[in-house]
Amino acid sequence: MVKESKHPLVSIVVPVYNAARFMDDTIQSVLNQTYQNWELLLVDDCSSDDSVQIIKKYQKKDERIKLFELSKNSGAAIARNTGIDNSKGRYLAFLDADDLWIKNKLELQVTFMQEKNAAFSFTGYEFADENGKPNGKKVHVPQTITYKQALKNTTIYTSTVMQDMFQLSKKLIYMPNLKRGQDTATWWKILKTLDFAWGIDKNLAYYRRTTSSLSANKLTALKRTWNIYRNIERLSLIYSFYCFSVYTVNAIKRRI
Repeated sequence: MVKESKHPLVSIVVPVYNAARFMDDTIQSVLNQTYQNWELLLVDDCSSDDSVQIIKKYQKKDERIKLFELSKNSGAAIARNTGIDNSKGRYLAFLDADDLWIKNKLELQVTFMQEKNAAFSFTGYEFADENGKPNGKKVHVPQTITYKQALKNTTIYTSTVMQDMFQLSKKLIYMPNLKRGQDTATWWKILKTLDFAWGIDKNLAYYRRTTSSLSANKLTALKRTWNIYRNIERLSLIYSFYCFSVYTVNAIKRRI
């Protein structure tokens, strides 16, 4: 029997669309990781800026960095699914093109996943401004979260997620082709198959809030979540109202 490596490969999936101004910082935050057995899968969704050129510059220096270019603009879900398709790691992690990781994020999370034999984990994070400067507003996460709890608290942030591909299938992790909220819908889909996901209450990522961010508009976020309740999860109107009310309170608390 082959003994599992203490440092298994981590596949990091990053959807890229006109993110040139963030690319250097984001890629550098992966290069700076204390855990070094990773592959970085950057999927460009027909950017019209210099995103691809910047990625190619790093590719020449590090063979762990891989670029995939979509033939037509398809959205974040298809971009992430392309990365998932091409991933080879025991663990799968997600990072948005404008977000950042602290240098020991992967090391701490892989160790945690191994100790708990966790299929799905996520971590705390801190908000940052457009320049990547942390603003001191930290989001704490519970030790565990179930599907029903997640319906009322969208605290699982994409750039903190890690999943064990020995326990979960790529098909299960594929994201639905929604313009908004495809990540939340995916976490709920996965949680239906698990008892719970593990939370690591440490701030291991920086959530950069930009003026152009799809999730920055509060009303848009509320509409997105309501749409997932009714059209993806097929929750009843009454249960949707209940979950939505608690979700709204939790969302406000995270941003105060």
